[in-house]
Formats: sequence, C-alpha cells, structure tokens
Amino acid sequence: MRILGIDPSSVATGYGIVQADGNDSQVLAYGAIKPSRKAALPIRLLEIKTGLERLISAYNPEEIAIENPFFGLNIKTAITLGQVRGAVLVAVASASLPLFEYSPREIKKAVTGYGQAEKTQVGIMIRALLRIDDDAMEEDASDALACAFCHLNTRLAKKNLEEMKI
Repeated sequence: MRILGIDPSSVATGYGIVQADGNDSQVLAYGAIKPSRKAALPIRLLEIKTGLERLISAYNPEEIAIENPFFGLNIKTAITLGQVRGAVLVAVASASLPLFEYSPREIKKAVTGYGQAEKTQVGIMIRALLRIDDDAMEEDASDALACAFCHLNTRLAKKNLEEMKI
C-alpha cells in the first residue's frame, strides 16, 4: 500500500510518501511544495495543485491522507487554508484517488500516543518510527509523514478488527 500524506498550507504544503507492506514501512519521498510568497493567491494555489499532481503521477499512491486542520481565531488564515485545501482536493479528485481526512489530534495520537503533543515531539517520533536520519527535516514534511503514518495505522486497525469478526 502506497500512501501520500499531505499537510496543507499556503506557505509550504508538506508531503510524505510511505510504502507499507504488512507491518513494514518505507519512506519513498518527503518535502514541501513552496509556492512563491510574492505571487498572488490564485497562482500559489495553482503551484500547489500542480506540484501535487506531479507527485501523484511520479509515485502513484493508492490512497491519500490529508490533515483536516483545526481553525484558530484568525479568520483570514482559515479562509486561505480552506482555499489551499480546495486546490489539494481538486488535485486528488482529478486523479480519482480515495481521500482520507484526519484531525491534528488523531494524527498526534497515532504518532506520539498523546493527542496534544507538540510539533517537535511529532517530528522526533515520526523520524524514529519511520527510521529517518534527517534532523533537518522540515516541520511540514514531518507533519505530512505523520498523516500518512496515521492512515496506515487506521487501516491496519480496521483490518485487524475485520479479521477478528467471526
């Protein structure tokens, strides 16, 4: 199973691609799509959509997991993030891939065991769990990998429950 995890943002949309065979996982790629900060929002959205389409084409994920962000008090940020999510959703829909959404709390709990973990804790744990030797990994990429990891755990748990049914 190949999963593309996405952490949407207008500044740096994180991505992480994980290949899982049973209980063994391997990271294929990670990073961030960073549109030009000086470009108008529609151009940045296009850059994010195009970047994701390239990743989907290059790595052929079977499923996509995205962080469903918690909206804070800043309305402008929430609206912009909603527009970024729209660009991501269009890229996913045009590839006809199944999409799974997870809250930040679900992702943090899957990776650290604690739903209110700090971002640094998530980064440390995801590097340990996926055996990544990169202390300079960007937060956006580690968050995206954490989202993919959360999805893999969720799939495994559902599979185990189904097998237990008689």
